[in-house]
Amino acid sequence: MSDSEDKIDFAMVLASSVHDMKNSVGMLLASLEAVIEEMPPTNARQANLFNTLHYESSRINGELIQLLTIYRMNSDFLPVSIDEHYVVDVLEEQVARNSSLMETGNIELELRCDEDLAWYYDLDLVGSVVHNVLVNCVRYTKSRLILSADIEDEFLHIRIQDNGPGYPDTMLRSPTDLVDKADVNDGDTHLGLYFAECIAKMHKQNEHKGYIKLENGGELGGGVFSLFIP
Repeated sequence: MSDSEDKIDFAMVLASSVHDMKNSVGMLLASLEAVIEEMPPTNARQANLFNTLHYESSRINGELIQLLTIYRMNSDFLPVSIDEHYVVDVLEEQVARNSSLMETGNIELELRCDEDLAWYYDLDLVGSVVHNVLVNCVRYTKSRLILSADIEDEFLHIRIQDNGPGYPDTMLRSPTDLVDKADVNDGDTHLGLYFAECIAKMHKQNEHKGYIKLENGGELGGGVFSLFIP
């Protein structure tokens, strides 16, 4: 057997390991949510500890999902299923998915979406983007979030606003370019923005492609994340 035949596909092994870790973290997160439901915090210190555990578990789980999705995307293993869906369904699903995180963090979330609004998109992929942004916003917002969706210039516009400090200027100038410039020592690879941009671009209609946009201000005076789907 040649040396080349002895070598393993490290990318495949890593992807398999990430998949296993994702499942394990998902089980831990579900167990944590059950504990919080059965034994709610009785004081501010316990609430803060629960919130930290829940946030970090959700963040790790989300990043593992992003890594696995990006690997499948780059290896042409990622199926994209674009069909017509009611937009409120995907938004409500992510709100419910993060309800415990919002509660332990004492975050008020307002959902705005016409129940009859329907659009063509991949339900799971768009749901993953919304989920990841919500988890990130819980970390930076002070107390409020607004999740909304409407039609703007023939694009579905999903927007998440918070009342936190807003996005840094470097992120506002080139949000997805930061993936190439990221310093792992600062604890933020900006993988979530790269993931969101990739998912957005996978949605195409004629000459139009999906995209993301970051702003500061909005109704709550903090960060505003926008996902546009043609």
